[in-house]
Amino acid sequence: MSDVSDWFKSLPIFTRYWLALTIIFSLVGRFRIVGIANLTLQYEPFIRNFEIWRAFTSVFFYPTSFHLLMNLYFLYNYSLRLESIDFAGRPADYFYLLIFNWVCCTVAGLMLNFPLLMNAMILSVIYVWCQLNKDAIVHFWFGFQFKAMYLPWVLFGVNFLINHDGLEELVGILSGHLYFFLKFKYPQEFGGPSLLATPAILEYYFPQRSNNVRGFGTAPTQASGHVPQGHSWGRGHVLGE
Repeated sequence: MSDVSDWFKSLPIFTRYWLALTIIFSLVGRFRIVGIANLTLQYEPFIRNFEIWRAFTSVFFYPTSFHLLMNLYFLYNYSLRLESIDFAGRPADYFYLLIFNWVCCTVAGLMLNFPLLMNAMILSVIYVWCQLNKDAIVHFWFGFQFKAMYLPWVLFGVNFLINHDGLEELVGILSGHLYFFLKFKYPQEFGGPSLLATPAILEYYFPQRSNNVRGFGTAPTQASGHVPQGHSWGRGHVLGE
């Protein structure tokens, strides 16, 4: 237990709590401590009854299944790399990335009527990591290898072919792309103003710890991402449906 505790404490702050809250809320739903219907994103209760917590819990709750384990793996693998390498020493910037993508996914979820935001949120993080590490090589099913920049589209295509659905993946890709474009590409390639400057209040509570700021489009020094075989990235469904 001490080894598990030390490992957990060694994780960067936002990856640590994202991982922990996902496990907690998924178990809360699994054992019916709170009704599942109260954990999902639904338009009428959210808008008319002002049940704003649904935008929060729908990110962390997912029916217990093999797919949840895959989500945890992707969350741990890519959020950890993004927070500890590409955003190293800049927790406020990474937190702002999560907030921005969360808002985009929430708006899309309300408009398109899907109750769980976990798939979209995780894929939005994967997309940003892949854009910041375009030349990293990832391994896919049956030994296929390709550059990281194609990974989000491969996940989208596989799910579309297998489950005839890729809506959540597409929302995640678009959310991640919007952040990447406004934060990096527009200011650096088009000479535009910085439209996603991190708010000062976040900098105050999560101050920068180093001056090592990475650019975008370069591969990290650690091992490239790996996609385990047998994963089908599908839409979330509420237990009991």
